[in-house]
Amino acid sequence: MTEETRLYLAAHPFAYPLIRLMARLGPVVRVPGVGVVVNDAAVARRVLMDPRFRKDGPGSPGDLWTPVLGPSVLLNMEGAAHASLRAKLAPLFTPSSVSTLVAEVLAQPLKELSVRLERGENVDLVHHMRLMAGAVICRVIGLGEISAERALALFAEGERVVSMVSLRTRRLNPRQVAIAREVLDGIGDIASAAYRAEDPSTVMGRMRALGLSEAEARGAAGAFFLTGTETVATFVPRLIALLHDHGAGKGIDLDLAIEEAMRVTTPTPVMLRSVAEPAHVGGAPVRPGDRVLIATHNCARAYGPFDLSRRHPPELRRLWFGAGAHFCLGYPLALAEIRAVASALLRHDLRIVGRRAARGVLIPTYEHLWIRAA
Repeated sequence: MTEETRLYLAAHPFAYPLIRLMARLGPVVRVPGVGVVVNDAAVARRVLMDPRFRKDGPGSPGDLWTPVLGPSVLLNMEGAAHASLRAKLAPLFTPSSVSTLVAEVLAQPLKELSVRLERGENVDLVHHMRLMAGAVICRVIGLGEISAERALALFAEGERVVSMVSLRTRRLNPRQVAIAREVLDGIGDIASAAYRAEDPSTVMGRMRALGLSEAEARGAAGAFFLTGTETVATFVPRLIALLHDHGAGKGIDLDLAIEEAMRVTTPTPVMLRSVAEPAHVGGAPVRPGDRVLIATHNCARAYGPFDLSRRHPPELRRLWFGAGAHFCLGYPLALAEIRAVASALLRHDLRIVGRRAARGVLIPTYEHLWIRAA
């Protein structure tokens, strides 16, 4: 059993074996109570690119997040309204702008992390990643310089909301919606204050300058808060563990290593779409109201175990971030964070001295990953 399999089983002891079982049933399979399950990358990409499969219908992400975030936060939008909001937000996430933001926010935390490693200390990378991911998203939603405690507290709030979702969740119950709204109303208040301040050096101030309404800025801040911390914070420890376990480190092609580790870890294990018009999914007929579950993890793992020499075929390329109109807007920010931290870490000859898998989480990860520089 691989270390990655152990992480998935710790996070989803019942759902993960079921998902892997589905992979053996064929590229497309209809599962009662679940929907039409896609296990093939080429079919998955076609679904993601086809406007007949939507994010705002029954069984889609809209069912999950609209009661919490409202109807206009990219996660649950389609058509002209989605394209318009995305076009407004896109200038905020160019590679150059996010690299500048990340370099500024992470300069001190990365310096402190390197100093600890140079001293020969054991460092819990999971703790540091929560701090750094929290600091970056705090800056995005409108907070300026903050303490480590504040960054960790906000990360924990986001984790609290995301942990209410499992691979089987279709909707949040009323109590969960109330908890999520309480957390995200606080985030929205921070974003609104930054928006009203009209400071063009902040992301929220730039949203106002780009013509977004305050409601759009609040919604975007909530969506970024939910999606912009977990991916980075969970991925970097898994990347370092994969490299360590495969005897890789200094001198690797970091960009290729990140892409291959993304394939194996699959940041978005499943994606949901709702069928809006009669269509076919890999030859299987579907009708309006049907639910399509793209088992992204199965699509990615079909190409084999972790291998730094692997090149990804076009149908697989970054599938875990979506495709087409819904390709993840925050991908450049996530990549900038990952590259900044991984580059700093890989200047050292790292050893893992202890690890513990996290339980009861949506995205499989480590509860602790202790590293040390040789």
